[in-house]
Amino acid sequence: MAMAVQIRRYGGPEVMEIVDLPVGDPGAGEVRIRHAAIGLNFIDVYQRTGLYANPLPLVLGMEGAGVIEAVGPGVDHLAPGDRAAYASNPPGSYSQARVMPARCVVRLPDEIAFDTAAGMMLKGLTVQYLLKKTQPQGGLQPGDAIVWHAAAGGVGLIACQWARAMGLQLIATAGSDEKCALALEHGAVHAINYRRENFVDRVRAITGGAGVKVVYDSVGKDTFDGSLDVLQPFGLLASFGNASGPVPPFAPGMLGPKGSLYLTRATLFTHLATRESTQAMADDLFAVVCSGAVKIRIDQRYPLSEAGRAHEALEARSTTGSSVLLP
Repeated sequence: MAMAVQIRRYGGPEVMEIVDLPVGDPGAGEVRIRHAAIGLNFIDVYQRTGLYANPLPLVLGMEGAGVIEAVGPGVDHLAPGDRAAYASNPPGSYSQARVMPARCVVRLPDEIAFDTAAGMMLKGLTVQYLLKKTQPQGGLQPGDAIVWHAAAGGVGLIACQWARAMGLQLIATAGSDEKCALALEHGAVHAINYRRENFVDRVRAITGGAGVKVVYDSVGKDTFDGSLDVLQPFGLLASFGNASGPVPPFAPGMLGPKGSLYLTRATLFTHLATRESTQAMADDLFAVVCSGAVKIRIDQRYPLSEAGRAHEALEARSTTGSSVLLP
């Protein structure tokens, strides 16, 4: 048996229950992992509310790190005793231990602590596929300006550092002066407090009216229109989250007059479809973290039993950096 955080219906943090569940043994292509730390992400909120629906009852959580306890038939890249980490479907990381598909679980370098891994796998792999694989026409070159919304969060602070390592000029937006300062400290070249300033006007001023090649937007409804308005002709809006709510329906024809723009709704798990692609992306993430170019900031730690309080803080946008749950 293992303690877990489960929901039986969709709703607010109050629907999260602490339960004891059987763990069992791994089957073919599976591993059993005992968690040392668990990542907290906005996708967990979407699954709790039902915005991203899953069969119920559901143990929440997409990210964790710990030690492999057992492997099933056909698993040859992991062994009992290995340090390991993952960002993976299906949900279930809000638990002391779980059985899960081995495909998206990778060995964790000794240089990376468990809590660091739990705070970086989903967020860091998200930044990896966005900056490296979700690019505008012609790609991104050193010196190019990009906009990154919610830049002081766990994903954003990794993006600020990784973009700096790539030579990009990242323009950050955030909801307070303190969060803007944090983004600048981590590699953003400009930071805009969207509560005090119109980010469209500021981005246009910063770029001399030219706009940017790409906007990476996890905020959704509140920033969608402005994100389109700061793009250069043929620019790309990469929408990858809905922190302020989902984007309302819109007419695709509006993209033409704004400059023949491109729009994509990106998701990490398309990129993690095979073990080979997962390993390659994780190797890239591990390399940039082990080099020191990207440092993972863990600003909030909660006991697993207080996952509801962690969700409240995340939804209030009162967190910075990454948050982890400790079983």
